[in-house]
Amino acid sequence: MLDRNAIAAASKTLHDHWRAGTKFSGLNESLRPRDRIGAYAVQAGIEKYSSDSLFGWKIAATSEAGQKHINVDGPMAGRILAETVIPDGGTASMAGNEMRVAEPEFAFRIRVDLPARATPYTMQQVLDAVDTLHPAIEIPDSRFQDFVSAGAEQIIADNACAHQFVLGPAATADWRSMDLVEERPVITMRGQQFVGHGKNVLGDPRVALTWLANELRQLGVTLKAGRVVTTGTCHAPLPIQSGDFFAVNFGALGKVSVGFS
Repeated sequence: MLDRNAIAAASKTLHDHWRAGTKFSGLNESLRPRDRIGAYAVQAGIEKYSSDSLFGWKIAATSEAGQKHINVDGPMAGRILAETVIPDGGTASMAGNEMRVAEPEFAFRIRVDLPARATPYTMQQVLDAVDTLHPAIEIPDSRFQDFVSAGAEQIIADNACAHQFVLGPAATADWRSMDLVEERPVITMRGQQFVGHGKNVLGDPRVALTWLANELRQLGVTLKAGRVVTTGTCHAPLPIQSGDFFAVNFGALGKVSVGFS
């Protein structure tokens, strides 16, 4: 495990590159986390630079396509900082973004705290703690020049490739009675349509949400009321460029969109 000074130095390095929109080859060996616990400790340090309360959490690599995109073999959690959130229908800057993809996602707002504890949460316990479901778009990026070869520990430390996030309005439909596995949101961009699938998100967006609650539980972190959890892309990451407008229709669950400049 890295010591406190090394964790702080790694967090500062990653935060500074994110703020500047610059990339680098990787953390120095002395600052590189050796396991997931150390990686999450570095990530937690990035949150300390934010002047606002944490907006929520993201899950990276919940689909096979997402895992291939960053060359990892399973999901990982990241923090959504308040300053990275773009209004629905707003415009995201492409400056410094080298990953250049957008992802349609199911997001949940938590109603009551899910504190750290010894026993795992069941899916029903987690769903009982949810307030609302939202359509969302994540715009990930990495601080590493070669994120494909960075490895899972560095990717986690790099806030699981969190960059920008768009939250749509809360669904008015009775989403709890719907089969989210078979929901097929339609993405429209450059006159083309792409169809996502709920089952691409760890088999079920609700499974992904439960995974996140239990990942935080094992880290001793409370999933707090009011936080938003976005569960990972339901379509392979879609390449974007300046001038694009990315609109997602989740049917009865609502719509969300963002432009790029």
